[in-house]
Amino acid sequence: MPAAAVLLWGGNAVVTKASAGVIGAAEVAFWRWFIATLLLAPFVAPALLQHWAEVRGILGRQIVLGLLGSALFPTLMYVAAAHTSAINMGVIQALMPVMALGLAMVLFGQRFLPVVWLGALVSLVGVAVVVTGGNPFRLSKHGLNPGDATMLAATACFALYTTLMRKWRSAVPETVCLFLQALVASVVLVVPCLLAPGHGIDQRNLPIVLYAAGLASIAAPLLWMAGVARIGPARAANFFNGVPIVAATLAVLFLGERMTAAMLPGAALVIGGVMLAEHFTAPRD
Repeated sequence: MPAAAVLLWGGNAVVTKASAGVIGAAEVAFWRWFIATLLLAPFVAPALLQHWAEVRGILGRQIVLGLLGSALFPTLMYVAAAHTSAINMGVIQALMPVMALGLAMVLFGQRFLPVVWLGALVSLVGVAVVVTGGNPFRLSKHGLNPGDATMLAATACFALYTTLMRKWRSAVPETVCLFLQALVASVVLVVPCLLAPGHGIDQRNLPIVLYAAGLASIAAPLLWMAGVARIGPARAANFFNGVPIVAATLAVLFLGERMTAAMLPGAALVIGGVMLAEHFTAPRD
């Protein structure tokens, strides 16, 4: 189940890149969550009513999570897609676990062994290698291109979302929380969708919207939740490291993107650093 979720999320990086030029970032983000909300509603309604008392107590937190994980994260991804490759997006997204570790330390005072920060540093070097074509020193002169910088911001939003979600666990079923967050994103993104220059839904972008709504927004999270419940978070976390590999493979096959000499060692550093950090932080299942 975690492997299937990673395949869908890796594919979403490619679909996101394909959205550039055929549908606006605010448009696809809104339609993604609006359709997801409609699809989830009939299945979640009984549990929502059953747990309504608990839902009222966590509604404020779900609004924050919806803003971070369902509104900001995908919208920034769609903006980034116009300026960077799907391969770069997948590699940068793989930084999420180490970003979450840093946020856990800053926000909640969690302490880690020095080797964890070594893993984080290795991952950051790996991203620098990828986004600079093998010469990290270029960052001091030219900085990041807008797409990579925006993707880093998107990943930071998702890392904060993940950190808060772990901290704010409740007795409310995760499917209900997913529905609430999708609803929040739908409401928040209405205005940006209406104000932004629009392409409208047509035969070119409809498959992109449906993939994002059904597979990336519903199927992948539910598969991930089910997998974590069965094999535990520590083992499931290792599967997340496959996102850049899946994204790169699909980008080469379907988008014609080229692997540069720096991408393979850079991706290896990112994944290796994340695995090193997770090994010394995740509880044993």
